[in-house]
Amino acid sequence: MNKAQQVEQHDLDEWLADVLDCIHNGKAVRRDLPSGGRLHIDRPLPFLCIHIASDDAEPVARDIAQANASYLTAPLWDQTRAIIEAVTIALKERFGVCIVFDIGELSQDRFLTDDAPFLAPFEISIWSSPDATEAADAFSAAVRQSEARFRTPRVEKVEAATEDEILHGPRLAGSTIKVRFAPVYRQPNSDDVYPEVREQVVALLFDAGLQALASFIEAHQVLKLTNHRALGRKAFIDAVSRVDRSIDEIASTFDFLLVVTPINAEAAFEEFKTSGFKKQPKFLYRPLSFQAETVKRKLFSISFDHLEDPVLYQLYREKQQELDLQLSLLGSRQTPKFVEFGRALYGPVERPLLREANAILATLAGHEPPSDDATGRDDEIADCFYVEARARAMIAAYRRQSKGFDVSIELRDDLPSGLLVSGRRLLISRSTSMGRRRVEPLLAHEVGVHLLTYFNGSAQGLRLFRSGLSGYEGMQEGLAVFAEYLAGGMTVERLRLLAGRVVGCAAMLDGASFSDTYRMLVHEHNFSDTAAFNLALRLYRGGGLAKDAIYLRGLLALLAHLERGGALGPFWMGKIAASHFGVMQELADRGLLGLPAINPIFLDSNNGRARLQRATTGMRPLDMIQQ
Repeated sequence: MNKAQQVEQHDLDEWLADVLDCIHNGKAVRRDLPSGGRLHIDRPLPFLCIHIASDDAEPVARDIAQANASYLTAPLWDQTRAIIEAVTIALKERFGVCIVFDIGELSQDRFLTDDAPFLAPFEISIWSSPDATEAADAFSAAVRQSEARFRTPRVEKVEAATEDEILHGPRLAGSTIKVRFAPVYRQPNSDDVYPEVREQVVALLFDAGLQALASFIEAHQVLKLTNHRALGRKAFIDAVSRVDRSIDEIASTFDFLLVVTPINAEAAFEEFKTSGFKKQPKFLYRPLSFQAETVKRKLFSISFDHLEDPVLYQLYREKQQELDLQLSLLGSRQTPKFVEFGRALYGPVERPLLREANAILATLAGHEPPSDDATGRDDEIADCFYVEARARAMIAAYRRQSKGFDVSIELRDDLPSGLLVSGRRLLISRSTSMGRRRVEPLLAHEVGVHLLTYFNGSAQGLRLFRSGLSGYEGMQEGLAVFAEYLAGGMTVERLRLLAGRVVGCAAMLDGASFSDTYRMLVHEHNFSDTAAFNLALRLYRGGGLAKDAIYLRGLLALLAHLERGGALGPFWMGKIAASHFGVMQELADRGLLGLPAINPIFLDSNNGRARLQRATTGMRPLDMIQQ
């Protein structure tokens, strides 16, 4: 060994000694290898996922390896083999066992031929050491049971005699699984890829790998796992934090609801009355402080290439697509395109939802509120100052749980009657007038859900959970309406209003004019002039916004979730959609999410808990009415 080689070996020995010391002391490791590649261990676990190939030669196998909480990637086997053996020995000393999961790609997609009469399966070859047979079987079963949305995977076990020939790389000492898969993500005779197939292959084989590792760990009774996903990453890397900040900066560029809310509601109502309730009122809006195309360029300049975590990658991709749609919507404000972008963002009014809304209105047809929730004698009417005082009292109660519950309250002249949450701000219109009985339930909606999930989401370490996962609004509004019931304030008038929004939204999306929808609400469903106008204003703001159907839709989804035995807990962690319930549970199992820092006070009372229990036995919206 010459002097240069001696220096190189000394540097490697020091590097490896430092890594092994971290493992022995339970510390995280994220180091570049001296010869290229990376070792990442976010916490010591009884496995190491490895991928050995030159840069960009097998990009999907590398992505699968890097998705794991414990992985090593390197271009060559020479020095790497010694590092792998030293690391696995250290992990085995800590846990008693350790398994290596070796993932790579086959050189060709041999099942795909030009003259195939149908879409051919894609090849996956697997070999395991004798003590990892059950783990290999778990991997194979997970792949076969998957609902692959591309070519069907075909798993073949490789015999020991042909292992070196088919699955390149030396055989390692100790427990090992080797997996090689055909590069089905590549377009034939080209270096181009199918991006969607690439993502699906990563998700499929990463999850199957976790199931194999969990099978091995459970068989040796090393760790108690809630599920195989608990073996996933338990720490956010810097790349995730950078993407999170960038996405949040884009989301903070605009306040969606303020941008589409008219600033002249009272004057527009007077104009509409003067026309005999026939002429479309002219709504005025705040000027846009951004250009949609410019913000979009910034949005799509955000790179997700180094997130390493498939779950977080998918969450940020979904949010990027939602922000793109929101920007398209806002950029087309007061044009015919606005309503179609709104339909794409919030969806159509489904027939079952419309039937439920019509059933509510038919059942409650005899009730006629004089205005939008403003019922009772003069001394029972709450103005903006009364609402502000009650809001400050409720916010103070939440601050006793957490000093971080720092809400600012603004009284505004440029909003229609009611309340609106924007980030950490509670905005109250100066024209607000409602029955005092409605104040606490409405504050439970705005403060106890919208603001509470904002601050709980902020405490999770990623801003995404406070600004909201893609599609969160439906469940968020359903949860907020349910909070009104838990607080004892689901009135006949409120339920009629939610149903009226649905039938009005359906009419708007079917092409009805403002005055047509207004007349339908007044003459067919017995809404007062003021209530019908305010409802129509919400539906036709910006050019026609399909958002208002989500309140009843979200409530129905939440009631179904509770009847199935679902819990409310994960919904308090941040702003999430019903489709993300499993994702939140997984991230919590991995230790990436904590319990809610603040809990809703409307569940502190015996009445609130009893109402929740009642909902778990099966409930329709009409059952929620509290006289």
